[in-house]
Amino acid sequence: MDLAEYRNDAWGQEVLRGVSWDLLWLVIVAAFIAIAAHAIYESSQKRGDRPSSEGARVNRHDAIDRAFHWVMAGSVFVLLITGVFPIIGLEFAWLEIHWIAGIVLTVVVAFHIIRSFTQDLGSMMVGPSDLKEVLDGETKPGKYSPAQKSMHTVVTILTLLVIATGIIMFLQIDSPWWERTNEMVESTLGWVFFLHGLSTLGLIGVICLHIYFSLRPEKLFYTRSMIKGWISREEMAAHHDPDRWTPDESA
Repeated sequence: MDLAEYRNDAWGQEVLRGVSWDLLWLVIVAAFIAIAAHAIYESSQKRGDRPSSEGARVNRHDAIDRAFHWVMAGSVFVLLITGVFPIIGLEFAWLEIHWIAGIVLTVVVAFHIIRSFTQDLGSMMVGPSDLKEVLDGETKPGKYSPAQKSMHTVVTILTLLVIATGIIMFLQIDSPWWERTNEMVESTLGWVFFLHGLSTLGLIGVICLHIYFSLRPEKLFYTRSMIKGWISREEMAAHHDPDRWTPDESA
């Protein structure tokens, strides 16, 4: 299975066309193998009773952060549907929807980056202490676990790569603001398509894992917090170190 596809340009020279979309099925199969392996492992573990969601609550996600998460999620799903479905043979008028969703994603990510400088950036950064947490099962994390930090880092890199290459590709097509120029060299454009496709495939795999973990019974309280904003004080005590994360009380 090839990593990339090639074609001949106007002068008969072989140039990079983009990523090989045969890899899509490899990514999907690999993601579901990982999901199945984790599910089997978890089913073999004995777990105590899950902490109650009743009682006092603490705030985990502000409304603005929840809104960002769901707008980003919606735009990414629209981008994947409009970008990948035509490649696998489901034809429809997708291009305009695709670039509109791309603009939405770019705007919300830019806003999130700017806002992040007013937040505790260290709470989401992967560092040496996270390795200690992984190796020592008794150590509880602060607001975010090493797995959550790692997922955030990977999604950040892939999303920024998708956006950067997407903007370059957007400049090559007709839009309400300009007409296409075809000025970019075909070999260079091929690399843009390759990186855009490769980062898209990476996002597909990561999203499969993210959805799986968000639906795990023991993780549903995190999903609820992304909808309602809060977790219970008991859930916090069971999963987090209060010395490393001191959230505000929730109404």
